Amino acid sequence: MSEARALLDNGDIAGLIRHLRFNADDMDLAEVAGLMEGAAARSGFDDMREAAAAMVRARGPQELYDFGYACIERGVPFLAIPALRRALELMPDEPALLMELVSALERENRHAEAVAALEPRVVSLEPWPARYLLAYNALLAGDLVRADREATALPVPDDADWAPARDRLARMLARARAARDAGPLDSKALRGWHFALGGSILATVSPYGFDQGMTGRFAYMSDSFATCRRVLDRLRVILDAAGRRPASVGLLPDRSSRILGLAAAEVLGLPAEPYAPGRPDVLVVAYDLNETEADWLRERAEGQILFERATCWTDPPAVSADVTGLLHQIVVAPWGEQLRVTPEGETETVPADERPAEELADEIVRAVPEDDEGDGATPPDPDEALAEFTRAVSGRWLTGPRDAVRSPGPVPSSRFA
Repeated sequence: MSEARALLDNGDIAGLIRHLRFNADDMDLAEVAGLMEGAAARSGFDDMREAAAAMVRARGPQELYDFGYACIERGVPFLAIPALRRALELMPDEPALLMELVSALERENRHAEAVAALEPRVVSLEPWPARYLLAYNALLAGDLVRADREATALPVPDDADWAPARDRLARMLARARAARDAGPLDSKALRGWHFALGGSILATVSPYGFDQGMTGRFAYMSDSFATCRRVLDRLRVILDAAGRRPASVGLLPDRSSRILGLAAAEVLGLPAEPYAPGRPDVLVVAYDLNETEADWLRERAEGQILFERATCWTDPPAVSADVTGLLHQIVVAPWGEQLRVTPEGETETVPADERPAEELADEIVRAVPEDDEGDGATPPDPDEALAEFTRAVSGRWLTGPRDAVRSPGPVPSSRFA
């Protein structure tokens, strides 16, 4: 408690939140509420301050619910979970408490816990949303059998507003079955689960730290012209295996996407043109969808394929690409500002490469596409393995809207705090 109080007194709210993330479950609820009252007052969050102050005074179901709700709304759902669990202990038959707890667990990617909370009570609740949430969280927890069973038991929703959720779950389950046919769909099957949840084929599995917590994802990635060229060759492998031949490359307006798009057009032998919504048979090339306007890409045009070089798995974009180059937490583009170590062992900052997009694209085209052997502990991932996976799932690829996927799913990876 003294460390947390010191962080608050020093105005280090971000540090306090990090501390609570790792310690709140073992702290008294009143202590947590008192700290959050002070943090909210410093941050100008009146709703959180009022809810926390009320929970300091009393910890009945209403106060616990209000605090949990405020935590979810303010982006700290992990703090809502102990309060909502306690509220459910006091009122175990209250659906609103259960649904709010499930919401908090889902936002924290604690899907197995959401399943455990829902399963004993689901028969007494309305199937939309309770049984739907049970099926959805079971799938995100990696239990395809249970997800299939619960989805099969779902009636047609009376409210048409639930139809998109029903259709999305059906697509995810169908993709999961296709991925399972392509190979084991276990807690290390990053490519399989990435396809199942978002409909995206993962071109590159990180060759670093696979068996030390990363399981195929990158934490920090310093990109290069050679690795950009290599991923364009892997993109060709996917297109050929799926029997897809785009008519042109669509250039998105942000600089990084334009650079990579021009290079892709040259490597694949396609004309390049500014992206136009609705134009069919276009390969749309993005470097990082978080760096461009992506909402207009949710609905796919006929024959359109969306490729994203670097997908942030801790802050996913608003749409899921059809092909993901790699999964990262932080990425630095080859033309971005770089840190390097001098021959004397010191670090220095290399300014961003401000050459025209056409020159940088030519650098990618001329680069030698070398595979990174990594640390030697990652399972091999040759082109033919990628092609075989693509052929196995191609019947379920490029279907439906490009829904955002906020959860990393059942394949865990370590992340920076």
